[in-house]
Amino acid sequence: MSDAVDHGRRRVLAGLAVATTFSILSPFARSAGVDYPFTLGVASGDPLPDGFVLWTRLAPLFNDADGRGGLRRAVPVRWRVASDAAMTRIIRQGEVMATERFAHSVHVEVAGLEAGRPYWYQFEGLGAQSPVGQSRTAPAAQAMVSARLGFVSCSHWERGYFSAYRHLAAEQPDLVFFLGDYIYDSSYAADSGKIIRPHGSGNAVSLSDYRNRYALYKTDPDLQSLHAAAPSVATWDDHEVQNDYANRWSQDPKIPVAQFLQQRAAAYQAYYEHMPLRASSLPKGPDMRIFRRLDYGRLARFHVLDGRQYRSEQPCIQANGSHQGHIADNLCHDLRDPGRTMLGWQQEAWLDQGFAQSPAQWNVIAQDLLVAPLTQRDLTNHKPGRWTDGWDGYMANRSRMLASIERHRVKNPVFWGGDIHSFWANDLHADGSNLESPVVATEFVGTSVTSDGPPFDAFSKILPLNPHVKFFDSRQRGYVSVEVHEHTMLTHFRVISDARDPAATVSTLKSFVVEPTRPGAIAV
Repeated sequence: MSDAVDHGRRRVLAGLAVATTFSILSPFARSAGVDYPFTLGVASGDPLPDGFVLWTRLAPLFNDADGRGGLRRAVPVRWRVASDAAMTRIIRQGEVMATERFAHSVHVEVAGLEAGRPYWYQFEGLGAQSPVGQSRTAPAAQAMVSARLGFVSCSHWERGYFSAYRHLAAEQPDLVFFLGDYIYDSSYAADSGKIIRPHGSGNAVSLSDYRNRYALYKTDPDLQSLHAAAPSVATWDDHEVQNDYANRWSQDPKIPVAQFLQQRAAAYQAYYEHMPLRASSLPKGPDMRIFRRLDYGRLARFHVLDGRQYRSEQPCIQANGSHQGHIADNLCHDLRDPGRTMLGWQQEAWLDQGFAQSPAQWNVIAQDLLVAPLTQRDLTNHKPGRWTDGWDGYMANRSRMLASIERHRVKNPVFWGGDIHSFWANDLHADGSNLESPVVATEFVGTSVTSDGPPFDAFSKILPLNPHVKFFDSRQRGYVSVEVHEHTMLTHFRVISDARDPAATVSTLKSFVVEPTRPGAIAV
């Protein structure tokens, strides 16, 4: 990157910091007789060549027990978009009503902007001004550009601080992907010895529970700084609802389907209320569409998947009826049953169509899990087996997906994932059970922001059984930074010094390059 471009980025960040400081100190909130309403910050997301979604939620009392954020009436909220960080050149503005229906959250779909450039935005309501956020439109459809991207997952509030978000924000990415477990529904026991900072409440089950859990996470200054620095694209994993849930089935067999769907509806609504999502993702009871495609000029097509809502029931259910993930014997029929699906049949067909029609140089499949097959050993009987809650529990769907990539000769497919709280770089073979079959795609999985990793020594011992795994490390927390150019994709595994330290530093653990027409990660 040239010195001029780097200087420009630093100047933009400095302008953002100044504008944000002045807006937070706005005196108008006090005159309105309420506490400052923009306690949860601002965000933007799902950029198109001519616009993006703007988000905020008014919550002067963000942790009010009823989950309403301290407001009981509709509030008019003005928004504006500027072409400069100081917000002096306003080019779009308007007013929307923040209502109780969606917890006084605001989702503005801005259009009519120039492609491939930064913009700044701000909200005003209840006599106060929000922080200023920076967003960016996607490049024009035929543009071949470069991009700086990042992806993150698994940020458990109780296990530490979100320093990873701060360091990713400092890299000034063009776009950030949240790949699941943005919040954790569950809380540790007070005497567990694991709590660095408490949730202050038990497991989330009701709408008010989920609203307050999101609101708590949104108060984190590092999370706010990342959302204010760049647009984001979000999908979920399980902890946005409940650990290891599958479609309409709770992990707890004692919870009836109807009751669990009520919980899922509450969780999905709270997710919508706290993410910069378009109206196409408006929840309808327990249903909410979040799988979608975003094109980034001719550089990349992002296929964003939903790996939870539509999946078949958990495979190889244990004798006690538990639907929780576990290592199942390789002989379990469910693992390979072609009648089972991880994505649901509609999403599978949609993904196949997206592969067939993609004009992009790079095809990134952004989703929540480790895709590569992984032979593991049961810790009790040491028999080889497969983890049921991930793609290994839905092998036929994985085979169909990789066959679709081969059939349509998809250009440069790269999978991104999270969930497993560790870094992975993997080759994905056409036939997962035959490592002599061609490598058809590359996979990178990011570690968690704070959540504990799986045992490093135990997993290291199974790596000889999995020669398609090119790199693994579960000992450190962090994020993944990606530089995408027409002829290279450079992926950096970034690690923070200590999740328990709010001032943690950052370093690069490992970097990999992927080259066009040559699937597989090459260490650099």
